[in-house]
Amino acid sequence: MSNDFKTLAKDGLWNRNGVFSMMLGLCPSMAMTTSATNGFGMGMATLVVIIATSFLVSLFRKVITQEVRIAIFVVISAVMVTVVDMAMNAWLHELYKVLGLFIPLIVVNCLPMARMESFSSKQPLLPSVIDGLFTGLGFTFALTLMGAVREVIGSGTLFADASLLLGPAFKVIEMRLLPEDMGVLIMILPPGAFLVLGLLIVAKRLIDQRSERRAQQASAVPSLA
Repeated sequence: MSNDFKTLAKDGLWNRNGVFSMMLGLCPSMAMTTSATNGFGMGMATLVVIIATSFLVSLFRKVITQEVRIAIFVVISAVMVTVVDMAMNAWLHELYKVLGLFIPLIVVNCLPMARMESFSSKQPLLPSVIDGLFTGLGFTFALTLMGAVREVIGSGTLFADASLLLGPAFKVIEMRLLPEDMGVLIMILPPGAFLVLGLLIVAKRLIDQRSERRAQQASAVPSLA
């Protein structure tokens, strides 16, 4: 992987994380992170849409005119979301029932639209797909992490019902970490979503600041070579 692709990967996963840095796609981030399983499922559905829309927009970027680009982006996004919606209904029906209305709402999710507008419509095919891949993975990571924190504190479980929603192969990741009566209910309610999101954003910024200080200190040390 070239340095440019490494930069795209690092930006999508961490530096330009859709939730923790850009604070896009907050509607599913708030509503669908009551458990790690739900967050992972929503993140993966969005990941597929971002990769597909990035590919198509980059492929046809030379024929998409400036005047109608937003309308075309919405149509492309709607087509891909419909495909994902029908596929999940057919093959992951239990997860589909849990995610419900939030799958169609991916059409107007700011994150895919932002990547189409700012990157895919201006870049070649491969960089656009790489950008879509790591942007989607970063979004999935954020939703899964939020769901895991809320689930562990609120219910004492981790990836509960993963085998029912994602398939029998995911039975091995289902865990109970706390007794049933030790959960903090507010963490799986809407206020808990805002609290966890805020704490994770603060944690990310503290990590970034610490890394930046270390880099500055390392560059300030005179070379001994």
